[in-house]
Amino acid sequence: MTSYEFQTRPDRPSDADRDAAIEVLKENAVRGRLSHDTFLQRMELAIAARGRDELDALVADLPTGGRMTRWATGVVSTASAFTVRLRKAWWAERLPKLMLPEPGPFPLRIGRDHASGLRIGDDSVSRIHAELRREGDVWVLRDLGSMNGTWINGQRLTGAATVRPGDLVTFGRIGFRLAAR
Repeated sequence: MTSYEFQTRPDRPSDADRDAAIEVLKENAVRGRLSHDTFLQRMELAIAARGRDELDALVADLPTGGRMTRWATGVVSTASAFTVRLRKAWWAERLPKLMLPEPGPFPLRIGRDHASGLRIGDDSVSRIHAELRREGDVWVLRDLGSMNGTWINGQRLTGAATVRPGDLVTFGRIGFRLAAR
């Protein structure tokens, strides 16, 4: 009696196998490790996969997201965010103070121009960068179309906004902490 050897193909992957591979693809796409196009291509390949080895190849270069991995990633992310906040707080406390001027009929011009009331000799500051004026009971800072922007507490100023003592203002790369007299 002779035996015939049949060449067998690996078993088709189960729906659970496909779902697991697709979940890894989705998680990595959400985390920015896969572009949208790559994600779509790999999804189509996962659906058409004829063997478990094809599914494994689709996710071989991606980290799998076990519970411990997600926990560790969360801890590292939280620690990184803390160090960024700490660095910003340290930087903010070391800024020179900009004393708010006595209210007058004319605004305080800020810029590189020699005629500015507050002259800042830095290339990141426009010649006529911004102006600060008292309007009633509040101080108003207005950007005058500067190239590198005027920033209040980390937010770019477009037009005008009210400011008060303690605010961080940045003209180009040069920052100050507003202070009252």
